[in-house]
Amino acid sequence: MFTAADFIPKKYTSTIENGNFEWSAPSNIALVKYWGKKDNQIPANPSVSFTLNNCKTITKLGFEKRDISTSLNVTNSFSFDLLFEGKPKEDFKPKIQKFLERIDAYLPFLKEYHFTIDTQNTFPHSSGIASSASGMAALAMNFMSLEKVLNPEMTDDYFYQKASFLARLGSGSACRSVKGKVVVWGNQANIKGSSDLFGVEFPYTIHDNFKNYQDTILLVDKGEKQVSSTVGHDLMHNHPYAERRFAQAHENLDQLIAIFENGNLDEFIKVVESEALTLHAMMMTSMPYFILMKPNTLQIINAIWKFRNETQIPVCFTLDAGANVHVLYPENVSEKVLQFIQDELVVFCQNRQYICDKIGEGAIAL
Repeated sequence: MFTAADFIPKKYTSTIENGNFEWSAPSNIALVKYWGKKDNQIPANPSVSFTLNNCKTITKLGFEKRDISTSLNVTNSFSFDLLFEGKPKEDFKPKIQKFLERIDAYLPFLKEYHFTIDTQNTFPHSSGIASSASGMAALAMNFMSLEKVLNPEMTDDYFYQKASFLARLGSGSACRSVKGKVVVWGNQANIKGSSDLFGVEFPYTIHDNFKNYQDTILLVDKGEKQVSSTVGHDLMHNHPYAERRFAQAHENLDQLIAIFENGNLDEFIKVVESEALTLHAMMMTSMPYFILMKPNTLQIINAIWKFRNETQIPVCFTLDAGANVHVLYPENVSEKVLQFIQDELVVFCQNRQYICDKIGEGAIAL
């Protein structure tokens, strides 16, 4: 069993003065949702997600060894500049500072370098798609690339496992954006290798029905959420239905093991839509309570149900902690579903905007 201490490195065998790396990391969409966490970004329940392909963050990390002789405090502070789409982005810096503080014990070289972090998203900024998962995963990959130079004996398995571990400390769901098409995060008795500390590739058979699965993201509301996910997770601590919800997540993940193997799309739809609605039910029954869905979210859900009932096409929805709707469907019905989206659903999207995506592989070195 892994512990966090396994990711504290021993002595490095190489050195490097300066250089840069560049990685892209995708967003992901959870099928079984994680909602509620313990200390140190540990999930209260396991989750499983599809890794996306097109919605990603591209991050370039420049690094240069600091001159300790010119600064007495160099060993007590982090030094970094943050650029978003090539321009300084001061309001992102506190989140990066907090991330560096959390991972400092696992990457002891961090205070020895000045970093220039230059990041951009392939999806519109403030589109209502959470970029923290893709952003923290991309940054973790870059830091691990630097550590691999300092420790050339590092194995690929360790590299990706530790990258996922670090990404989790920046944003919980970021650990599911590192490697694999279908990723499990959180201890689950029936899934070998699963861990609260990092995401793992789903280790069992996945039916052809789920290969190249499509996700069209309908941008219902691109504004800032009135309740952050961090606050929402915290509200699960005294939630009246929390324990039953955590048990349900384990049950639904067990169901998906069989569904992924047998390819039963009707059962897949039941689990995925139930999970999405349960996530929002938890928000509506916490104290204080809140609603992140918008009227147009419900219009879309009802339209999907009607279309599926009338056509028997296996299209379904899921939701993140927001108003936008992820429309999930097999590749072989893409043409009909996209026509349906254009004919009936774009009217409910802000500025008629939507993004076509599909299952991807994870982070890529550029």
